[in-house]
Amino acid sequence: QVQLVESGGCLVQPGGSLRLSCAASGFTFSDSAMTWARQAPGKGLECVSSIRKDDSTHYADSMKGRFTISRDNAKNTVYRQIDSLKPEDTALYYCAMGGQFIQYWGQGTQVTVSS
Repeated sequence: QVQLVESGGCLVQPGGSLRLSCAASGFTFSDSAMTWARQAPGKGLECVSSIRKDDSTHYADSMKGRFTISRDNAKNTVYRQIDSLKPEDTALYYCAMGGQFIQYWGQGTQVTVSS
């Protein structure tokens, strides 16, 4: 019943910005922490940012200033804004329910950063 559907992934140029969205259903979104993670080709899963139900946030130190997570409880949607995109940001980006302990994963949306 729980579904997490990511959207917004595309091919972008270095230095550009991108907004990813995750539409959630099947659980009480407003009571749940949400996380954005990513997996680059040939690399492991990296958790980038999380947001709790009280809107407090956590970012990986290396991502602060470039990655912004936010949520809209009225729309059951969590967002990720990525600024100053770099080629190494190329990855499959996942929306997930949970903070430190992930309970459900979306299918991911592909972000490719290339000239």
